[in-house]
Amino acid sequence: MRPLIPGRPRPVRRDRPVRSPRPARGRLSAVLAAALLLPVLAGCGTDTESGPGPAGAASPAPSDDVTSSLKKNAALANLLPADVRTQGTLRIASYVGAPPSAYFPDTSTREPAGLDIDIADAVSKLLGLRLERQDASFEAILPALGSGKYDLGTGNFGVTDERRKTIDFVTYINDGQGFAVRKDDTSLDKVTTLEQLCGKTVGTSAGTTFEATLNSQKGVCADAGKKPYTVKVFSDQGAITTSLQQGRIDVVMSTINGLRYQAAQPAAGVRFLGEFHRLDVGFAFAKGSPLLKAFQGAVNELIKNGTYGRILEKWGTRDSAIEESQISPPEAK
Repeated sequence: MRPLIPGRPRPVRRDRPVRSPRPARGRLSAVLAAALLLPVLAGCGTDTESGPGPAGAASPAPSDDVTSSLKKNAALANLLPADVRTQGTLRIASYVGAPPSAYFPDTSTREPAGLDIDIADAVSKLLGLRLERQDASFEAILPALGSGKYDLGTGNFGVTDERRKTIDFVTYINDGQGFAVRKDDTSLDKVTTLEQLCGKTVGTSAGTTFEATLNSQKGVCADAGKKPYTVKVFSDQGAITTSLQQGRIDVVMSTINGLRYQAAQPAAGVRFLGEFHRLDVGFAFAKGSPLLKAFQGAVNELIKNGTYGRILEKWGTRDSAIEESQISPPEAK
């Protein structure tokens, strides 16, 4: 493949998903129950192949076509570097984990759907670009941007001050952090402070803002004279799911939109505990990328022409709307 920016290595072939071994008969019911939660816990970890539904069956994507009528905007396209305009393609690393952000409605075709997918496709149409999408694990995308492996990435990446040291962002939604428990667990209501988690075991995914938040504030329980909470970090989503269903963890910390979406599925048995901390979410780029202004302009054009609102309506995320796209804004406090 011809490089789009000088010095970039060739893209690698995507890996095939690893199939889990068949569970023993005695544990089958627990595994099937756990599968109902799989999409929720995938918001910031390794790839999953299922949307919500019984026993993790894939869920059809909404049929609304909100991007195909978009045409190239010459003024926005002129904000791109000349070599990118000439080549006409960009390599995008997409973490495809769970609805409503990004998931595989049909695992046989592995064509992703979700808010992240629609926003990226809409921006590319306005800029007159073709996106070469590669599936990638959440924790691998940000480091790979600096190496030039990808031009940009999506994966519900929250904009934090720590990440802004090495990564630039173009914001397109406002999501953030939330908590969920099993539906039959009445020990927690709305979590407004981490002190409410004292004495509990919290499960989350590796390399996420959730892990960083939990670890940075472990002292709140000692300050209150309470037993500390325990953080269990997983890279395998099936392990998080099984741990929650079997009571080895008490609480899950993940994305607001992902947890809210899952709690709306009656069969899932999940209760959303509400918003904890909002964060801007954006396309991720290597620091100082020449693509920033063009992508910011395209997102703002989508907001202006109404396409943005239709995408959010399609995925049930109106509460995450932003008024204007920004480049690497300070972390919301």
